[in-house]
Amino acid sequence: MENKNSFVAPLERLAEQFRKLPGVGKKSAYRLAYHVLDYSESEAQAFSEAILDAKRLICRCSVCQNISDSEVCGICSQEKRKKNLICLVEDPRDVAAIEKLGEYDGVYHVLGGVISPLEGKGPEKLKIAELLSRISALQSEQGENCGIEVIAATNPNVEGEATAMYVSRLLKPLGVKVTRLAKGIPVGGDLEYADDVTLFKAIEGRVEM
Repeated sequence: MENKNSFVAPLERLAEQFRKLPGVGKKSAYRLAYHVLDYSESEAQAFSEAILDAKRLICRCSVCQNISDSEVCGICSQEKRKKNLICLVEDPRDVAAIEKLGEYDGVYHVLGGVISPLEGKGPEKLKIAELLSRISALQSEQGENCGIEVIAATNPNVEGEATAMYVSRLLKPLGVKVTRLAKGIPVGGDLEYADDVTLFKAIEGRVEM
């Protein structure tokens, strides 16, 4: 049955934009669209400006590739962080999940995904070259035996495991210790959905690859 509001073109366009968001179906998209219609003009303006500002002002940290509103993110800027302890994650949401614990005192490196041949995503499309350059810079600054550890915290699924193994094979010849999260995270699970205790135990109990 055709939607009774299908003739209201602006509403249709708005709902269609909401449907492009992950996890938003047709009914939810219309519910969100109607909610926006109830905004005052100033609220609608603030909403649209927040989206545009996020797109215009958020960039990638030049060190860790996490999202940031400055060239170097707030985490990389902290002197108290252990620069030689690098947690390798798939995307910024994983950084947020680990930071929420308040227990990890190292830094991060965001790959921007995982190796996935089915999606046409090979190693060259990830931020692996940036990781290698970062490690090379640390070793040049502190010496080759400076004790760098990379925690491969990609998700425990086929693509995540393959990516962790690929990176490990690149780093071990450089004298870098590579560890993997303990199996507190269920196979096939995502870090961003893990509870705090499970995620903390997975980091605490990491094992060398």
